[in-house]
Amino acid sequence: MNNSIETRFPFSEIVKVRFRDMDAQGHLYFANYMVYADEILGAYMEELGLGAMNPHKSPCLIFTVNIRCEYFSEISGNGQVNVCVGYARLGNSSADAVFELYNNENGELLAKGGLTQVFVDPESRKSMPIPAFFKAGILGQQPELDDT
Repeated sequence: MNNSIETRFPFSEIVKVRFRDMDAQGHLYFANYMVYADEILGAYMEELGLGAMNPHKSPCLIFTVNIRCEYFSEISGNGQVNVCVGYARLGNSSADAVFELYNNENGELLAKGGLTQVFVDPESRKSMPIPAFFKAGILGQQPELDDT
């Protein structure tokens, strides 16, 4: 991680901007900011043991019901984006995940936003409580969320 990047989020990974990720203007296509955030959030969820990448083995499905993103700057091809993720709110059956994307070379904030996740029983397709082990893993990384 670029030493000038300061984030409050517990998890981050670097993503290289590939040619296929760019638009005709030569910079990262706007929708791919969300793709990067979603990919790294998925990696964080995997690290916490949720197993969301294999829905047949996961204790729940996760539906994204709201997304938001503020764009601040562009990044060109072959650049590196430092994607930082975490949570801002934990409810009973839903959670608000948040992200920030930085230009890894100079630390410039490129975009920030979040999404609301609803945890869903795979059979009934109805909301269910956030799995206790997953909630505990998040709180272990972000104890300030314990009051939400």
